[in-house]
Amino acid sequence: MNIKTAVANSQVVKNNKQSNEELNVVDRDYTIYHDYLIQQVLTPFYDKRFEKLSKLKLKDVIKRKNPYLFKAKNIELAQDLVASIITAFLSSQEETIFGNLLEGFAIHISQSLYGGFKSKLNSVDLEFQRNETYYIVGIKSGTNWGNSAQISKMKDNFKKAKQLLIKQGITSNIVAINGCMYGKDSNPLKEDLKDPDKTYFKYAGQEFWEFISGDANLYQEMIVPIGEEAKKKDEIFQSTLNAKVNEMTFEFIQYFTINGHIDWIRLVDYVSKKGDFKLEPISQQMTLELEAGDSDLEEPLDLADALDFEE
Repeated sequence: MNIKTAVANSQVVKNNKQSNEELNVVDRDYTIYHDYLIQQVLTPFYDKRFEKLSKLKLKDVIKRKNPYLFKAKNIELAQDLVASIITAFLSSQEETIFGNLLEGFAIHISQSLYGGFKSKLNSVDLEFQRNETYYIVGIKSGTNWGNSAQISKMKDNFKKAKQLLIKQGITSNIVAINGCMYGKDSNPLKEDLKDPDKTYFKYAGQEFWEFISGDANLYQEMIVPIGEEAKKKDEIFQSTLNAKVNEMTFEFIQYFTINGHIDWIRLVDYVSKKGDFKLEPISQQMTLELEAGDSDLEEPLDLADALDFEE
C-alpha cells in the first residue's frame, strides 16, 4: 500500500461530517443503537454472568486461585475470602465476554451503514467497503491488548489478508485498521517503512466509533442505555451473588477452617500438595477424633447412679 494513500485514508475520521450528509443515516435519534445495545449486548452479558455464577463450585474455583495472594492481602474472614474468590473469577471472564458482545455492536453498525460483515481472516474481525477504500478491521477492547510479538503477528496477518483479498478480486485500495473500543492513541498511523503492506491505523475510543459510524458522539451515547439497563439487571444479579457468597462461605467453613479461623495450611495443601488430597468436612474430622478418643473416656454417670452412690 502506498504510504501517501494510507495517510490520505487516515483523514476519513476527520471528514465524517461530510460522510454523514452523504449517507443520511446517522442523526440524533439513537433508538436503534440503544435497542441493539440492550437486547444484544447487555441482556446476553447478564445472562452469561448469571450462567457463570450458577455453575460456580467452590472446590473447582478455589484450585485456580492463588492462596498466597489472598493471605498477602491479610484476609481472615471466610466470607471475605469467598467473596474475593468469586469476584476475581467473574472479573476474569467479564472483560472477554463484554468485549465480544460490544464487537458485535461495531459489526452491526458497519453492516447497517456499509454492508460490512464478520470476517473469517486471521486477526480481522470486520470487512467493509466505503467509497473507494476496502477496510479490514481487527477489533480489540483497549489499546494495551498485546505485546510486541502479538502486534507483529497481527501485522503479518494484515499483509496476508491484503494479498488474499487481491487474489479474490478486490481492486479497491485495502486499508488495515486496529480498532480499540476504549482508550486513545494520538498517533494512529503505524507505518512500517520496511514493509508498507504491514502499515496500519490504530483508532481508539471516540476515534474508533466515529470511524465505524460516522458519528462523533456515538461513544458518549452508548453509555446511556448501558447505564439504564444495568441498574435494572444488577439489582437481581447482586441478590443472586449474595446468595452464592453465603452458600459457598458455608461450604468453605466446613472444609477450610479450624477453631473458627481459616486453615491456610489445609487450603494450600488442597491447591498445591502433590498427589491426591482427600478433603473432608470438619464435622467428619471431629467425629473421627472423638471416636478415636472414646476408649480413654469413662461412661458418663447417670444422675440416679450418682444419688445411689451418695447414699
